[in-house]
Amino acid sequence: MGHVVRVLETEDQFTVDSEESVLMAAIRQGVQLLHDCTEGGCGTCRVRLMEGCVRYEEYPLALSPEDEDEGFALACQARPESDLVISTERPMEPCSDPERYTAEVAAVEAIGRDVVHLTLALPNAEGLVYRPGQYLNVMLGDGNKRSFSMASTPNGRTVDLHIRRVSGGHFTDGHLSTLKPGDRLDVDLPHGLFCCRKEDFRPLLMVATGTGLAPIKSMLESLMDDPDCPPVSLYWGMRTEEDLYLHDEIQSWGERLCDFQYVPVLSRPGPDWDGRQGYVQEVAAADIGDFSEHAIYMCGSPNMIASAKKLFVERGANPGFIYSDAFNFQHTLVPAE
Repeated sequence: MGHVVRVLETEDQFTVDSEESVLMAAIRQGVQLLHDCTEGGCGTCRVRLMEGCVRYEEYPLALSPEDEDEGFALACQARPESDLVISTERPMEPCSDPERYTAEVAAVEAIGRDVVHLTLALPNAEGLVYRPGQYLNVMLGDGNKRSFSMASTPNGRTVDLHIRRVSGGHFTDGHLSTLKPGDRLDVDLPHGLFCCRKEDFRPLLMVATGTGLAPIKSMLESLMDDPDCPPVSLYWGMRTEEDLYLHDEIQSWGERLCDFQYVPVLSRPGPDWDGRQGYVQEVAAADIGDFSEHAIYMCGSPNMIASAKKLFVERGANPGFIYSDAFNFQHTLVPAE
């Protein structure tokens, strides 16, 4: 027996069969719900349950227990157990609709032991507007795609990507290693809901591992020289000193951000390292203690994000002000590699 779902903002109604997800039923019946990966990894399809309840065959990566307690659900994985009323309201700055562009490689530069800085020119995208923190899809021509967070702020001309080389990676070991200035790539952008919510008016805690720094960099650059910029703390977790590929540049950001604190954290430091060591989320918790006043942005490994959410909520963080984007190296539809 199916259940009826009503969308609060649009008054759209549709029926979900017993073994069907809310999103798949909406698509089947022509109801537009925002979505992206369809596998529970990106959080784009998050909705708030106003009435009714749902179940999951497997608990989705992009939904924390705290999110669920706050009444949120992921439409792509949620199976109704009753009739539902859902809200899709997400007040955010406007941005362009996703569109396919032909990009030209402007520069390819190794900026770390296993990180490549790829700059793409977008000659036909003068009107493109994306939210700092969003990502793009690189179309591979064989029906596959790879997704990368944009490390630059919108300028209508170029986008910067920080791409970690993955051993055996279809794109990073194949396509990336042969790219040179002048080559062309088809890209699709912008995508994702991981973006800076300036309306929160809270001190910002940014936590990243690896190239999860890329969307954080985009967000922080968008706040530079802003007189309303709140205090900012950035904790960046890496293995060794050699992995801190933007270490010197980040230290200069304090000149253009309000009350900026940068704390690099290494899990496998060398003998000469005199900075912080361990897991980045635990170091942030030890320093800050009470997270009740913060807006928290996290990007990087799924394990870090899951651990950090639990730890920060235990220390007073409001789940409604925790935003995250997990990099899944096995997935082609969420920011990866």
